[in-house]
Amino acid sequence: MKRALLDTNIALDAIAAREPFRANAERIFLLAAEGKIEAFLAASAVTDIYYIARKHLPEDSVREALRNLFHVFNILDVRRQECESALDVPMDDYEDALLVVCARKANVNCIITRDKKLLALSSDTPAVVTPEAFLMI
Repeated sequence: MKRALLDTNIALDAIAAREPFRANAERIFLLAAEGKIEAFLAASAVTDIYYIARKHLPEDSVREALRNLFHVFNILDVRRQECESALDVPMDDYEDALLVVCARKANVNCIITRDKKLLALSSDTPAVVTPEAFLMI
């Protein structure tokens, strides 16, 4: 079974129905809900998802979306060790570095993102793919 870590932008695409990205994000959510993939989110992303989604949706809708996320996705702990390890990842974006550390720790097959900098990573990390590429695998 494929194991995938979703970047914050993918979760937001589905929750906030952000076009033109919504359809692929929702397809990935559905695969996870049906148990066809094992999907993960970093705990550090949850607060960002909440904060940004509140700009698009009412508070009660955002809280319900998070409850649904917690039923479908595995949430990866982000502790001191991961935060410190992210400092040693040779990347300019600390948030992306932390995502890479979490992906390695969870032994995922890939990180799904639309972040161009993250997509440009070298092969020493788990594969980093777009939602479109993931859905074709």
